[in-house]
Amino acid sequence: MRVLLVNGSSNKNGCTFTALSEVAAALEEEQVETEILQLGADPVRDCIGCGGCRKMERRCVFDSDVVNRLIEKAEGADGFVFGTPVYYAHPSGRILSVLDRAFYAGSAAFAYKPGAAVASARRAGTTASLDALNKYFTIAKMPVVSSQYWNMVHGNTPEEVRQDLEGLQIMRTLGRNMAWLLRCIEAGKAAGVNPPAPEAPLRTNFIR
Repeated sequence: MRVLLVNGSSNKNGCTFTALSEVAAALEEEQVETEILQLGADPVRDCIGCGGCRKMERRCVFDSDVVNRLIEKAEGADGFVFGTPVYYAHPSGRILSVLDRAFYAGSAAFAYKPGAAVASARRAGTTASLDALNKYFTIAKMPVVSSQYWNMVHGNTPEEVRQDLEGLQIMRTLGRNMAWLLRCIEAGKAAGVNPPAPEAPLRTNFIR
């Protein structure tokens, strides 16, 4: 089993990375392989609604940034943790742009795989950020993994995050809960329990 953790911060080894590392350590203790994907600090395109991904196989038409690499890694992953810093009570624009395109172009790579969101903040805005990221899971048929509280850590530096003992415990609990759900899914598949067959999608506009 393998979990892909996505660091939506431009700061490679900052507070968000510290939180994700705590989740990853708990997963590794449960014999679950992990990888932390850093989205980097290079420019990332927003989705322009061109519809070009519908003509391609799980790929975005823009191939100059990390999005298609994320989709490729998602295809081989069994679960996901998306981490973000809080900017103006919201996730980073970087992770939102990446996930918008990745889920439009490669939603099949995420479907029916457990997901969780983690937010890091100096003080506030974490619950709003978590709410924004959780929407990706609920629109892509993904089970949402919970912890013992909202999945957040507080601190302005990695050292301060390490002092947030409750936040770190929440990260460890999240990792163990993710490992447990992955094992449940694996046992279900072994017993012949498969994901439900989806209906053909219907699209209804509010204005007609």
